[in-house]
Amino acid sequence: MNAPEKLTLRIELPSASGKLEEFRLSAPRDFGTAGRKTFNRIALAAAHVVADPLALGNPWLDSAVDWEATTAYRRYLWSLGLGVAEAMDTAQRGMGLDWNNSLELIRRSVEASRDIEGAVLFNGAGTDQLAPSGGVTLDEVVAAYEEQCEAIENLGGRIVLMASRALAACARSPDDYHRVYSRILSQLKQPVIIHWLGEMFDPQLAGYWGERDHGRAMEVALAVIEANPAKVDGIKISLLDRQKEMDMRRRLPERVRMYTGDDFNYAELIEGNRQGYSDALLGIFDAIAPAASAALAQLAQGDAKGFRDILAPTVPLARHIFAAPTRFYKTGLVFLAWLNGHQEHFVMIGGQQSARSLTDLSETFRLADAAGLLRDPGVAAARMKHLLAMNGVGG
Repeated sequence: MNAPEKLTLRIELPSASGKLEEFRLSAPRDFGTAGRKTFNRIALAAAHVVADPLALGNPWLDSAVDWEATTAYRRYLWSLGLGVAEAMDTAQRGMGLDWNNSLELIRRSVEASRDIEGAVLFNGAGTDQLAPSGGVTLDEVVAAYEEQCEAIENLGGRIVLMASRALAACARSPDDYHRVYSRILSQLKQPVIIHWLGEMFDPQLAGYWGERDHGRAMEVALAVIEANPAKVDGIKISLLDRQKEMDMRRRLPERVRMYTGDDFNYAELIEGNRQGYSDALLGIFDAIAPAASAALAQLAQGDAKGFRDILAPTVPLARHIFAAPTRFYKTGLVFLAWLNGHQEHFVMIGGQQSARSLTDLSETFRLADAAGLLRDPGVAAARMKHLLAMNGVGG
């Protein structure tokens, strides 16, 4: 008697045509076991926070965080050998997560990192305690940066110097950016990562560095770095433009790193070429952590083909999650964390679980399956069916 045929998991998903179409799930890819790995690139995952679905208050206005589940996710990322970039826009910083809760998040992550040998942690310092407006002064921006940097350094944390909406609103020239950044950098204890977040991620940051043209803005950022090279570990640019990143990378002072923030072209930029490579500080690493870890380990062993084979299927997923309006990418990250059992609900700060449509999330499901990233297809399919049923789709 022949062995029974293994059942194939099937699910009906909304399609772009507006109809339900059957989808057959694949087996998850084996990315190897968790554990400390040797990388030849610095790799930081900008990690999301887990909302507390049982908290009282207004979910559109209040920052209710499930601290235990949020910390557990950081431990998971560290277990894969990845570093964590904490309290970034990925965690809905300035988009639901306020400064007080951000500082508590940083405190908890700094404490958790001390229990894990080799854990790498950088923490976002910004000015989000200020409401951005033309009435804000440069001195107020400096004071806001100083408050956050001092608080993080007092906890023993290293800093990602985040872009400031308040500075973008009140600065009148590139010289204003040079003045603010040089003042802050001169006071810091350890070199920082400067984060240039593009307007596709945050429309309020259009014209950052005092220039609407990215090429001219790059000249201003480079001038700031060149004036303070000992205070800058690197710069992360999030412009979703591989050529701009490579152009800037070539011009950085010696020992100043380029951290790719390009969630469209990260595989190519991390691998690099004869003219150099980028390290990584990526939101997409939150969602593709097992693949990123395995691929980086292959690259460190000199297996560029193995690196590409693992990361290539993740790129269509990343480009879909970060598609315009790019600022809603966080919904896709939390959706995948829920599908993969890292949290027990699909609820987000600010109610942003509703920021992407069911059709969009269905495509995220398909692309994650194609990349081998649904670690338990049965659980993922059951949760997807539940989400669809809650919205009156399927049976």
